[in-house]
Amino acid sequence: MAKIVYTHTDEAPMLATYSFLPIVEAFASTAGVEIQTRDISLSGRIISVFGDYLSEDQRTPDALAELGQLANSPEANIIKLPNISASAPQLKAAVAELQGQGYDLPDYPDDPATDVEKDVRARYDKIKGSAVNPVLREGNSDRRAPLSVKNYARKHPHSMGAWSADSKTNVAHMSAEDFRSNEKSVLIPEAGSIKIQFVAEDGTATVLKDSFPVLAGEVVDGTVLRAAALEEFLAAQISRAKEENVLFSVHLKATMMKVSDPIIFGHVVKAFLPELFARFGDKLAAAGLSPNNGLASILNGLDALPADVREGVTAAITAGLAEGPALAMVDSDKGVTNLHAPSDVIVDASMPAMIRTSGKMWGPDGKAADTLAVIPDSSYAGVYQAVIDDCRAHGAYDPTTMGTVPNVGLMAQAAEEYGSHDKTFEIQAAGSVQIVDASGAVLIEHQVSPGDIWRACQTKDLPIRDWVKLAVTRARASQTPAVFWLDKGRAHDAKLIEKVTEYLRDHDTEGLQIRIMTPEDATTFTLGRLRKGEDTISVSGNVLRDYLTDLFPILELGTSAKMLSIVPLINGGGLFETGAGGSAPKHVQQLLKENHLRWDSLGEFLALAVSFEHLATSTGNARARILADTLDRATGTFLLENKSPSRKVGELDNRGSHFYLAQYWAQELAQQDDDAELAAAFAAVAEALTANEETIVAQLLAVQGSPVDLAGYYRPDAALAAAVMRPSAKLNEVLAGLSA
Repeated sequence: MAKIVYTHTDEAPMLATYSFLPIVEAFASTAGVEIQTRDISLSGRIISVFGDYLSEDQRTPDALAELGQLANSPEANIIKLPNISASAPQLKAAVAELQGQGYDLPDYPDDPATDVEKDVRARYDKIKGSAVNPVLREGNSDRRAPLSVKNYARKHPHSMGAWSADSKTNVAHMSAEDFRSNEKSVLIPEAGSIKIQFVAEDGTATVLKDSFPVLAGEVVDGTVLRAAALEEFLAAQISRAKEENVLFSVHLKATMMKVSDPIIFGHVVKAFLPELFARFGDKLAAAGLSPNNGLASILNGLDALPADVREGVTAAITAGLAEGPALAMVDSDKGVTNLHAPSDVIVDASMPAMIRTSGKMWGPDGKAADTLAVIPDSSYAGVYQAVIDDCRAHGAYDPTTMGTVPNVGLMAQAAEEYGSHDKTFEIQAAGSVQIVDASGAVLIEHQVSPGDIWRACQTKDLPIRDWVKLAVTRARASQTPAVFWLDKGRAHDAKLIEKVTEYLRDHDTEGLQIRIMTPEDATTFTLGRLRKGEDTISVSGNVLRDYLTDLFPILELGTSAKMLSIVPLINGGGLFETGAGGSAPKHVQQLLKENHLRWDSLGEFLALAVSFEHLATSTGNARARILADTLDRATGTFLLENKSPSRKVGELDNRGSHFYLAQYWAQELAQQDDDAELAAAFAAVAEALTANEETIVAQLLAVQGSPVDLAGYYRPDAALAAAVMRPSAKLNEVLAGLSA
């Protein structure tokens, strides 16, 4: 039997799965397609790596490793929902919850001393940050707004804040001694191995990362962000924000760049509260309270301090917040600042949201204000400054007329920065860091000082070839100009430009507009076309792919969750992603409080349709093709009828949107004439769903307004979650009849 693997993930997407998956299973069964699930949630991944600590009935297989193997096979057909890329505080919270549920897991050791603690820490660190995507993404990314979604946005435009020509909002980034400016890059001539070592001033060498393989044609980079320069930069920006009377905010990717960005975040916390750390830094560290985990972790850990120290710390924090510039807020009502948690303000989601709302963020007074957005590394910060400058000059964008910006992203086989976690180090002493090949030759070397952050990245040749091919294919298919966002002044990009130029010659580009531009120039070029209603394909590296596939969709569609995200796997399979999960925590909070889930599953609808289409092509399953075509039409009706979830309790939510998608899908299947037997089977289903629409919707709405208990946030009780997410007995009855 043909199969599609549906991932069980976290937060709002996971809860929505309890409602939507039964519909998918029922409809797919009519085409002989089995829907299997694999648990790659944060809690599931924790449990899978600590089986030796757990009872036999609690142990689970490593579903992520299994899916990683599947992603390398031609049979792969995986629908991947958003998952938590855990920061240290999130990981600790998940562990505490699981311990409370009876899982005898070890605590996360902040400062491991014994071999056992070091082993525990290593296991947990493999779960932190972007642990899932590099395993599954064995192909490059094709992300675009489906025509039905784009048309809907034009007919039903989302709100856009008005921009003022005198807006004081800007981006601040380092101009020297950051990752971009210190980057060195080499091309590996033949397959072999390399290692990373630290050489102290006395010549003693210590291996930071033991020998690991490299392939011929691979691009290997090394770079360092210097702590002293970072501290000087941050102090200047804090003063600048106060002088310009704008909010101060920092925008990082601490969930994905899980080693470097939490450290940078910690530097920001210390720079903003210098007196606190001058007086109490040692005592905070002794109590395990690190600025890398954010201000909230310090406030929540005050009980670990003696009373007099606790009072001093509290007073120093209060005074520091009062003396500095006003901080941008995550939640003004609750006093949650931009510095409370490294996972609260993620650059690819927070910057587009700020740009969409007039370039303002919320201040401590609960009012929106112009902001100095601090993005320390200069690699891509200029992209956001270019957008801000464009809005200041020309005003806000118009969703009813603006063009679209699809993306072709280089991400296969852990390409570029997102594959650097195990090769990123905070330097402890003065010396140098070297990348050395098997012969002992030094390929890359940097002088370093204590506190510097050094990292290496790899980008293999095969993904680059595939990336160029995919860019040409998409440009040809859509007859749209394509721009490679690459800067010849950056060491890594210069190597990629050589390869792109070479590999473009392997393809027919006659009649196509394909350019190579710096990220800043590409932004300006794309925005000029976008304002005229013209489309432009952005062809970018891995981190920039992440940024752009939030930036432009949030401006065009109001959200990045409605993008079609296809990953044609290099070995022939397909990975179909379903949008971003950045707002998922707030959605869960509303469900727990009001039993209303506003999560929009449109990304799942889009991914499922192309998953069925891929299955039909790869296996010859004609009914899978019919399911794909009818689901696509049903999704168009769903959008036109405006059945997406409302934000307000008492109105249609995620569960109601699933019902209407099922109704429209059944109607399309009943009306199609490619398969009479299938049409007859769904005629009764369509009739039942249509005739009972009032009853089903009433049952779905009746449960709203009261709190619900799921017995867990990271690992809710499955029976409770299913009951909450499937409250319509009539809908459940109709689906059961289809599956029988």
